[in-house]
This record gives sequence, structure tokens and C-alpha cells, in this order.
Amino acid sequence: MFSFPIIALATIAAGLVFGHAIPSTPAPFWAYALPGGIAQILATACVIRMFSLRNFAVGIAFKKSEAVLTAFVGILILGEYVTPAAWIAIALGVVAVLILSQKGEAAFSWAALRSPATVFGLTSGLFFAFSSVLYRGATLSLEGPVLLRSAVTLACVTAWQSLALGLWLWLREPGELARVFRAWRVAALVGITSLIGSYCWFTAFALQNAAYVKALGQVEVLFSIAATALLLGERITARELWGIAVLTVSILFLVQVV
Repeated sequence: MFSFPIIALATIAAGLVFGHAIPSTPAPFWAYALPGGIAQILATACVIRMFSLRNFAVGIAFKKSEAVLTAFVGILILGEYVTPAAWIAIALGVVAVLILSQKGEAAFSWAALRSPATVFGLTSGLFFAFSSVLYRGATLSLEGPVLLRSAVTLACVTAWQSLALGLWLWLREPGELARVFRAWRVAALVGITSLIGSYCWFTAFALQNAAYVKALGQVEVLFSIAATALLLGERITARELWGIAVLTVSILFLVQVV
């Protein structure tokens, strides 16, 4: 709700300033954008449910299977194949995330594969994979500069998600929408930072195979570890250093072979 007005106004302003007409949205665009928005909502719901479970670290590790799942979904929906070398880079990235997921009491173990966290993790990864590929399909169905196509897609998706979730809250959680708007200071900050990240994702999807984008996006794990170490003073363990090393090799290799 806080993201949509900003991206909508920014898109219109950019079109006026740079003299580009806002691209029309044909039927194929909506066939990609609408289910993509719902898939992202369902994926996020799975992640939030996963946070309430004891072995959520295991779920997070399997949520990161989205890099591999996106490659398969991309073949299925868009017919975009991944090169053998890129498969190796993606596999290395998944191994690195599995290493990094082993923390504290929620450490990864084979017994934990039977946990609900695993189910929610894999399910969220699958839904995120579908949303990524569908968003790429939506951006490719438009005409015009890539930055404008990405903005239009993001504006339409956030509008659709606001409508769908707003209707859900209105029907299932009376009064919740009013509480959301009363917390506008925090909610708007989340909306703006999320908007910036989403716009970068959508632009990347418009430029490259979604599987490669998701694999490269694993770099967020490195940023998260750096943030916790620098801002929260948490110590980086030897296992995390190994995971960081493997993930770094994966990302550098991917950049070289794509």
C-alpha cells in the first residue's frame, strides 16, 4: 500500500521527464503479472509461518532452493535454459547456503528434513521461483526502455497485491487496515526500502534469465552476515567463513560464465 503510490507516481514522472510513453499492458502481461503477484504473497506467507517454527534455519536453507527451482520453472514457462557451467555455479551457491544455515539449536540435520519448516521452506522457494519467472515474462511482454518496463510491471504488481491483501484483511481482519495506516511511519519505511529492492529485482529480471538473477541474488546472505557482524557485533564462525568462501566462488563463477 505504501509502495504502490510511490512507484506509480515515479513511473509517470519518469515518462514525462524523459519523453517516453507509458507502455500499454497487453493480455500476456496480465497473464504473467497477476499470478506472479499471488505467488509472491503465498511465498512470503510460507516464510512468515516458517519463522514461528523451532527449526526455521532449516526452512530458510530450503527456501534458498529457489535458485535451483527458478531454473526449472524458467524452462517450463519461458523455455529459458541454463548452461551446464551455470548449473555448477547455482549448485555451489545452494551448498554454501546449506553450510551457512547450520546455526545454534536450529542447526541443519538430516532428521530435520521431516520437519514442517522444511515443507514451508521448499514451498516458499517454489512460489518465489514462479513469481520470479512470471515477473520476467511480464517485463518481456512490454515495449520500451528496460527501466520503464520494470517500473510499470512493479507498479501494476504492487497495485494488484495491495488490492488482494487489502480485500483479504477487510474480510478476515476487521480494523487491521486502520491499524496499518496508523503505523504509517514504520510501514512507510518498510515500503520504501522494499520498493527499492523490488525495483532492482524487476530490472534484473527484465535483463537476464531469472535463474541467473536468483543465483546472483544469494549475495544477500553475505550482506546479511556483514550487517549482523558490523551492526550487532555478532562473531563470524569458522563454518560461516567456509560458507562465505563457497558462496563467493559461486557468485564469481556465475558472473564469468553468464
